[in-house]
Amino acid sequence: MTETVIDRVRGVMDAASLSQAAFAERVGLSPDKLSKSLSGVRRFSSLDLARIAEATGTTVDYLLGGREPVRPRSAARSGGAVAEGARWAEIEAIACRFQNAYDVLDLLGRPRAIPDLPQPRPELERYVDQGERLAADFTEHLARQGAEAPAGMDLPALTRLLADHCGIDVALVDLPAQAALSGATWQSDAFRIVLLATTQEWTRARFTLAHEVGHLLARDAQDLRADAVPQPGRQKDCTEVRANVFAAHFLMPEPEVRAVWKRTVADRNAPTDAELSELVVAFKVSPSALAARLHRIGLLDTARRDRLRGFTTEICHVLAGRLDDHYRHRAESAVARPPLVPMAELHAAYEAGETTLRPLAAYLDRTVDDLRAILEPSRAPRALPEDEKGDPVFQP
Repeated sequence: MTETVIDRVRGVMDAASLSQAAFAERVGLSPDKLSKSLSGVRRFSSLDLARIAEATGTTVDYLLGGREPVRPRSAARSGGAVAEGARWAEIEAIACRFQNAYDVLDLLGRPRAIPDLPQPRPELERYVDQGERLAADFTEHLARQGAEAPAGMDLPALTRLLADHCGIDVALVDLPAQAALSGATWQSDAFRIVLLATTQEWTRARFTLAHEVGHLLARDAQDLRADAVPQPGRQKDCTEVRANVFAAHFLMPEPEVRAVWKRTVADRNAPTDAELSELVVAFKVSPSALAARLHRIGLLDTARRDRLRGFTTEICHVLAGRLDDHYRHRAESAVARPPLVPMAELHAAYEAGETTLRPLAAYLDRTVDDLRAILEPSRAPRALPEDEKGDPVFQP
């Protein structure tokens, strides 16, 4: 006989070893409503099922269809042995926290939009050629969507671009320091997500993001894939090579590089340190990444390439008179934050009475009580009498 929602609710109720009245109290239902739902007179609402799942440690997906939730499995662990064991389990737990939110939104009829995106050209055999062409195709795709050119965007703007036009959610997370990972990515039919390690090396965060997007477009991340710091020119894995080539061409497309070079450099044969620093600032990449790109497209000789490689991002911003930008970018990549679109949808579902606070609290890695104190203050602050307000300039 086919198991029903009622059967599964009865099953979790039996496993909890509670009477029907005690179970109703635990999940916040009146005994009468629970009794009618269990007898088939009344249907369980999505909010009922969310409360039952919350109280019993299961999922709404299981209660509705008997399906166990999808869990990430490790794919290529580019971090090597350091990503094994407990450290890898911690990364999987972070991925699960976000994946659970997608499950809840799908069951509530609020699925994440997953548009079609370019894929590697099958006629291209070399992975280097695939990465270069994929970057061009992806940039053209964004232009057709009315998006701004991604070259030179800061990390928050690039994150919004990917969320709005590609259905790619980006989370900045505190990955285990011992794992020496810069990012991870995972995709399914229901979501695409990139996890970036928080870091003050903001140019690394931008390059890692582009690298992980390359993996997503190439369909390399059907299972959770974690990556060490990208090392263009040093990695032997062909999929890593393709992702690095994609990132370089996506962040520094040749037409834009040549155009900025022409506007910035007075003497092509003798670019100054300040002029090269202006290019670093314009494209928001590391000096070493820009040096390699300029050398590859024939704008920088070997001696000047090696000199630029020796610069730091901070020094380039000093020479360009843009040190404040450097500190702002560093702050933007150093603080953990979840993707905004799923968070907004979970909050909207809660406000509409479709679910409890539990999914949003889990998504934000907060307790329900903490979140309720923020969203449901017990009382409004008392207004000060007119004669007690004082000068607003001196209000704390």
